[in-house]
Amino acid sequence: MPRRRLGWGSSSPEPDPAAAAADLEAAAGRLSTLALRDLNGKLTWYRAMPAELRSWVGVILQSAIGSFAAWYADPAHHKAVSAEVFGAAPPELTRAISLEQVVQMARVAIEAVERSLDEVVGPVAAPSVREAMLRYSREIAFAAATVYARAAEERGAWDARLEALVVDAVLRDEADESVRSQAAALRWPRPGPVAVVIGSSPEPPDPEVVVEGVRSAARMCDHAALVGVHGDRLVVLLDQAPDPLAAASHVVDEFGDGPVVAGPTGDGLAGAASAAHAALAGLRAARAWPDAPRPVSADALLPERVLAGDPDARHALTDEVFMPLSADRGPLLDTVEAYLATGCSIEGAARRLLVHPNTVRYRLRRAHDLTGWSATDPRGQFVLRMALSLGRMSDLFPEAPSETVVDIQQRRAD
Repeated sequence: MPRRRLGWGSSSPEPDPAAAAADLEAAAGRLSTLALRDLNGKLTWYRAMPAELRSWVGVILQSAIGSFAAWYADPAHHKAVSAEVFGAAPPELTRAISLEQVVQMARVAIEAVERSLDEVVGPVAAPSVREAMLRYSREIAFAAATVYARAAEERGAWDARLEALVVDAVLRDEADESVRSQAAALRWPRPGPVAVVIGSSPEPPDPEVVVEGVRSAARMCDHAALVGVHGDRLVVLLDQAPDPLAAASHVVDEFGDGPVVAGPTGDGLAGAASAAHAALAGLRAARAWPDAPRPVSADALLPERVLAGDPDARHALTDEVFMPLSADRGPLLDTVEAYLATGCSIEGAARRLLVHPNTVRYRLRRAHDLTGWSATDPRGQFVLRMALSLGRMSDLFPEAPSETVVDIQQRRAD
């Protein structure tokens, strides 16, 4: 029977906190068993948990009841609730159970304990214990929130380090299976078109603020983002981006001053390496085009990349511009060259080629359709002049492996 103490000068019994605490502590195992039975009966997600994690929940419940007993006996001298109740729990438990689920478990467990209070501590002490449980449940709630906040901070720090490793691996063209597994741990979606966007990081350089700003902007446009702050450079990978320039426009405001370059579409993380190479080369050469749009595609910077020594850009201009123009034995190529050589005059090119001016106009439109560059546009004229010169000299360039991203980074540092 629970122990009671009679108040002095009163016939009504008064609760004895020490005796009630001793009764609670002695019944901790039985009460935790009752609470676990209710959890199993009322919470579907609890029944689906692995047996090992359910056993840890039992340990925590028994610890919570013992901690409450000590707190009830002497509220002024008790340890931090989080250390007493959650100290033994493994980190896996906070990942397997959400904070909302912890609140649900606490509610069910408290109801189970309250039903047995009259039997455990007696009807005299039960009201006082119930009132104390309400106050203690607030302590438990604060403790649980603290534990989950700390776990979130630790997980966030780990995720940030992992994300930096993944982005760095893409830049170094080392996105192997292990890197894809790391990206999956960061909830990176399945393989698909990836955009790589590179520019300067904003000032002041606060990586956490920068990364969160990019992620928020990407989420608003239904993109997942992997973000890396590499010194004064910001590197962003965006998933589901068949149009890299359009995807880059969604996050361009998160970059610092200066050019922002989007590489061509990459197929998954492995394909993103070549896109990163092009974007880095474009960023290096972008200063040669002060009026470039922001963002600008790496392909739009092909002439500047050629001048900066990028062999991939040289091959691209030769293969994508010069070769299509020369494929039909020369009429288009000759027309573009004549048009450029005569100061971009339709009539001058027609007289030089001995054809009607409308034929020149038709051939120029055909050249635009094949290459994507218009000879009647100043920017297109610059690109076409560069492509024609490179094509004429293509036999002077020995075939060699393209520079790696690391080579470009090293040259920038030098």
